[in-house]
Amino acid sequence: MSKQNLAIIFGGKSTEHEISILSAKSILKHLDRNGFNLSIIKIDTSGHWWLMDEEKLDENSGIPVTIIPGKPVTELISLKDGSVITTLDVAFPVLHGVFGEDGTIQGLFKMVDLAFVGCDVLAASSCMDKDVTKRLLRDSGINVAPYLIATNQYIPSFDEVEKELSMPVFIKPANLGSSVGVYKVSNKAEYDKKIRQALGYDHKVLIEQLIIGKEVECSVLGNEEPKASLPGEIITNTDFYDFESKYVDSNASRTQIPASITEEQIDVVRETAVKAYQTMSCQGLARVDFFVTTEGEVMINEINTLPGFTSISMYPKMWEASGIGYSELLSLLIELAITKHEKDAALNVTAREVK
Repeated sequence: MSKQNLAIIFGGKSTEHEISILSAKSILKHLDRNGFNLSIIKIDTSGHWWLMDEEKLDENSGIPVTIIPGKPVTELISLKDGSVITTLDVAFPVLHGVFGEDGTIQGLFKMVDLAFVGCDVLAASSCMDKDVTKRLLRDSGINVAPYLIATNQYIPSFDEVEKELSMPVFIKPANLGSSVGVYKVSNKAEYDKKIRQALGYDHKVLIEQLIIGKEVECSVLGNEEPKASLPGEIITNTDFYDFESKYVDSNASRTQIPASITEEQIDVVRETAVKAYQTMSCQGLARVDFFVTTEGEVMINEINTLPGFTSISMYPKMWEASGIGYSELLSLLIELAITKHEKDAALNVTAREVK
């Protein structure tokens, strides 16, 4: 079998740019190179694309490039002289946050007819918006944490929030990840200040009830027949699992796989993760984040369609604990991407024939 031409695309314009670089480095370290001809593309914080040397991922250098639809394949084009550098069969977008996890780049891949790892446009954009996610899950009978919404046009009063959700509450931008712009507030002065700060990150902000219990995550893998991993638990030594705990201070948190919950709760988490994945029309991969309350209630917090792939990230670690190693996981994800693309192409042909 001939090698697939694979593009690893990372970086991006979001606040999670640096985390994306760490994820890309980890993927490149674990990727089985035997089946692929590799192109490494960095999107800088201004949105420019660069074909990179693998040893210089932290730099903004290399050949400026773009991708365009070719005949019959996608082409990687040099912006220096217009030459075709290579053709591409599949892309692995290692992009967290806006412009990478919100359906934007997925739409580009669809336009140029390029297979890609992860969810399609609808699932990516829906899961990126935590408010939309909760509404769709709730309408499907899936338990979600209680919350209110604030926008620049309407901000619930402190008294309203306290009455509906009690104090303290968490304030978080609807469309960011990695706990960027997330605040825990307990009084009116904090609330008034932090709600405005959060609205500086996003046009819509969630105000969420504090849930007492365990933070549990579950990895999901697959297209039409997704499977859920053993769930893992985040155990923090800080007030909450913030950006520092996730990526900076190695002593601020630890993980436990499987999570220290009952076997029955493990089954509920895995079953609910798959149901949520299918409700949101996810494909390829997602990490579903839960709360398991002190009363044993299981509720979804959010869904991440391009979760972290760093050396300490939960998505690959949970699959490793479930019997799928990092390198095998990457190969499976790329295989799922190609299979999804082939089935979509067949559906498009059928639709044209019917028309």
